[in-house]
Parts: sequence; structure tokens; C-alpha cells
Amino acid sequence: MSGDQEHGLDHDLGLGHDVHLGHDLDLAVRLLAGTPTHEGRDPLLLRRWAEAAEEFGRRMTPDPAPVRVVERDGGLAAGLLARYRSRPPVVEVYVDTVDRAERLVVERGWRHWFPAGSVLAAALAHEQAHAWLHHTHVRAEFKRALGHTALRLGRRRLYAHVAGADELAAHAYARAACGLGRSPLLLTEALAAACSENQRCPKARSDRWVS
Repeated sequence: MSGDQEHGLDHDLGLGHDVHLGHDLDLAVRLLAGTPTHEGRDPLLLRRWAEAAEEFGRRMTPDPAPVRVVERDGGLAAGLLARYRSRPPVVEVYVDTVDRAERLVVERGWRHWFPAGSVLAAALAHEQAHAWLHHTHVRAEFKRALGHTALRLGRRRLYAHVAGADELAAHAYARAACGLGRSPLLLTEALAAACSENQRCPKARSDRWVS
């Protein structure tokens, strides 16, 4: 990952935590499938990458060093919940989108998955993960975990970037760090859909939203 990062359903059926993990993985695969460069890729390969990315994200231990947080407005129109900028390091949080997401949680009956205040907490955790993935050694480790080989020379391999995988890792980290019942990816997709239905940002895409 280089440069600045911009990131931009079902109800609980009582089927248990493992089922929810499966549903979240399906969302992750769908995000990868809709990401440019992945057109026509084997769905099983996309699922393997999604699983590896989410496992890496759950196990991440980002540097706790604080990053300056700045509140902005206009996130709904831009399709943004939060954004990490690397130069200088800063996290921009879009308060109008955070407020809309909190209302959406109530509308969908998802409060047991996303407790009050968790949208902001998850957005900050998500961007903390992106900041961590920005480090060269972490990025190299992430590529090895994904195992996407670009070039092989004998026993040596050159690993390639997997577009969209960093989003999945950041979502997985945010879910684990904030103790959420579902991946924030569920909420970002719902946000994008609600925004498009209201024609507030008709060009919004679920993979541009973060939480």
C-alpha cells in the first residue's frame, strides 16, 4: 500500500457466531470480486485470499502511537466514513457519515452487533490498521500471508499485491479490536446502499466506505 488511503443484509437469525463469520467472509469475497484486476478470477482463489487477509487482520498488533484525528463534514456526499492520510499522518473522520451509520444500525436492528459509539471506534481502528499496513515490513509480511506469487526463481518467490485485501484486513482488525458481533464491512455495504437509494451519492461503492 502506498500513498493516502481512501475508503471508501441480513438480520440475526439466531444461527450462531460461526455462521456470522461465514456471512462476513462471503461479503469479503464479494468485495474482492468487485475490485478491478480481479475480474474473472477463480472464486476459490478469491475466497482463499479473503480468508488470509481476515486472519492477518485479526492477528495484527498495530503500533499504539496516536495519530492526529480531524473531524470533517461532507462524508455522505463523498462516500467516506473515514480516511487515513500518510503525509502528514492524520485520520479524517466524517461526522455526518458516522451519525448516519449509527442511525442505520438502529433502523436495521443491528445494535447487538454494533453497540452505541462503536461506529466511530471501529472507524478509528480501521484507519489505525491502514497506518500499520503502510509500514514496509508489515506490508511484506502481509503479501507473504496472502501468497500471491508474481515471480518464482528457484525456491525464491516475489509476492504481489492483492487489490482490496488491505481493506479486508483493516475491517477484520476493527472487528476484533472493538469486539463487534459482525464485520464493519456489513455496515459499510448497507451505508453505500442506503446512500444510493436516497441519491445522496449515487456513485458510491461499498469498497470505498470504511468503518
